[in-house]
Parts: sequence; structure tokens; C-alpha cells
Amino acid sequence: MSDNQTVYSENLPPSDERLYSRSTVLRGLGITFLGFIVFLFGARPGLFGQDHSPVIGFVQLTVFTIGLGVICLGGYISLKGLWKNRPLSIGADIGARLVATGYVIAGFCAMADVFGFGSQVFPRIPFFGPMQAGGVILGETIVSIGFLLMIPFNSRPNKAS
Repeated sequence: MSDNQTVYSENLPPSDERLYSRSTVLRGLGITFLGFIVFLFGARPGLFGQDHSPVIGFVQLTVFTIGLGVICLGGYISLKGLWKNRPLSIGADIGARLVATGYVIAGFCAMADVFGFGSQVFPRIPFFGPMQAGGVILGETIVSIGFLLMIPFNSRPNKAS
């Protein structure tokens, strides 16, 4: 074994001294990736050879809303894993709540016609218009701000000289 490998392995903290849980982070990233695939299947079914309608219908809205929810869940699990056994800071706790709030906003805006407060009443074909798209983008923006707040920026321990 060369000296570079020895020096490199000596600088790595043992797995129990890490400030994050690697398995939890990887599990969350896997869930996030799965949610992204489901989200894509709902938002762009043509990528999977399933585009049979010129409009965005109820099934597409439902699938991409579920996919967004799985993305939010996986992202939350991953970022919670970065905190390991430490309590969340106030900012991170607010971030977790913003993730949930953003998902609710995006979900209700996407399903506005289904719930009866959109431009089309449900028995008719749901219309995913610019107002609904704007609401979904607003919800996704709130989710991303929540994820940013959940990052443990001050996670390095202070080393006394």
C-alpha cells in the first residue's frame, strides 16, 4: 500500500464518528430518484411512450403530484440523515415545515379542477392552465427553500488547537 493511500485512509473519520448517516442519506436519495421517475412519468408520459392524449388529464395530474410527494419525502429523509442523531436547528425545523407546506400548495394547485375551485369543474376534462402551473411552481419553490434551510451548514465541530 502506498503512502498516499495510508494518509488518505487515516484522514477519514470512522463511520461512527461521521456527522451524517450515510445509509439514511443514500436511502433518501434512492427514494428521491424513484419519485423523480414517477414525476416524469406523470409530467411527460411521452418520454416513456405513453402519451395518448393532447391534454394533461386527471391521471397525469395525479401521477405527477404523487411523484412530487415522493421527491419531497426522499429529500426530507436525505437531509434528515445529514443531521444524524443531533436535534434539528430552528431553521431546519422551519425548512421541514416549508417542504410540507410547499407540497400541499403544489398539490392543491395541480388538482384545482378536481377539487372544484379551478377553471373547469371536475366532470369536464381538467385543464392544467397557466394559473395552476404557476401555483405548482410556487409550491416547488417553497419546497426548495425548505430543503435549503434543512442543510446543516454549521455541522463541522470546532477543533481546539
